[in-house]
Amino acid sequence: MTSAAIYGCGGHRLTAEEKVFFSDARPWGFILFRRNVDNPDQLRALTDELRDCIGGDANTPILIDQEGGRVQRMGPPHWPKYPPGDAYLKATNDPLAARELARIGARLMAHELKAVGINIDCAPVLDVPVPGAHDIIGDRAYARDPALVAQLGRAAAEGLLAGGVLPVIKHMPGHGRAFADTHKELPTVHADLETLDAWDFAPFKALSDMPIGMTAHIIFTAIDRKHPATQSKKAIRMIRERLGFNGLLLSDDLVMNALSGDLTERAQKSLKAGCDLVIHWNGVLDEMRQVAEGTGKLKGGAKRRADAALARIVHTPEPLDYREARDRFDAMLAGRLDAAKGPDVAEA
Repeated sequence: MTSAAIYGCGGHRLTAEEKVFFSDARPWGFILFRRNVDNPDQLRALTDELRDCIGGDANTPILIDQEGGRVQRMGPPHWPKYPPGDAYLKATNDPLAARELARIGARLMAHELKAVGINIDCAPVLDVPVPGAHDIIGDRAYARDPALVAQLGRAAAEGLLAGGVLPVIKHMPGHGRAFADTHKELPTVHADLETLDAWDFAPFKALSDMPIGMTAHIIFTAIDRKHPATQSKKAIRMIRERLGFNGLLLSDDLVMNALSGDLTERAQKSLKAGCDLVIHWNGVLDEMRQVAEGTGKLKGGAKRRADAALARIVHTPEPLDYREARDRFDAMLAGRLDAAKGPDVAEA
């Protein structure tokens, strides 16, 4: 049976030990990072290898963080560079044009991901930063306004879906108010529920129909004073009920210092709270074994949500003239950016 986990791997190809572990652990899927990416042929071979070691199902989920800007695992020289989320509105004062840019960019990304066997992108970011918040989100956010974040986030999600790649809305129920980096420490948010509902929750409610979401390792005192959302039954109940999200819910990475306890405990607490699956990203085999000890089988509602998510993959993507779309995307973005810079400023 499939286990309720998603694992990373160490390098460009699997080791014999990794193959044995994955074959025994039977994770639901895998997640790739920059250390796993060299060139298209290598990456396609790796995704094939990952699928083969757990049975060869072509639908086995393989995830990546391909947002653009600071968070882009596949980049030059083999793949184009994409701008961060906030570049779309900065490029134009027209929200409709910004939405078109976001959708085209995501559709192009989906084409590139699908070509190397990746079928889930951990994007779009739906967090809405507040003044003074830690810049771990920063320019990854589409805007500083919940309605605009929802509009651009939906455009990006629809571009991915049209290209046969599932989006993951993150970080639920909202990371924009965190004044610390969850990779390093546990942030605490003291805003009241009414404020959170109007600001932080709003984009997630607007995109509650999306197939997959990811949690935030943040304490919201208005919801649960003791546990970060990833490990809070109260927070996950709120994601399900108040935010209306019925899709597959992934934990953010278990290795982050925002969580406490050993990795077995972290996995157990996250799943017990209501996460459907946990993610361990760094490919360290001994750590993955610890996670496996705290991870049960994918079953019940979690399995139904996982199956429903995968059923939303479009296996015949929306038609795309890649070169035309790429040229249009670059021209729209560069043209408006050039206009904003003024005639005397050369493109870097």
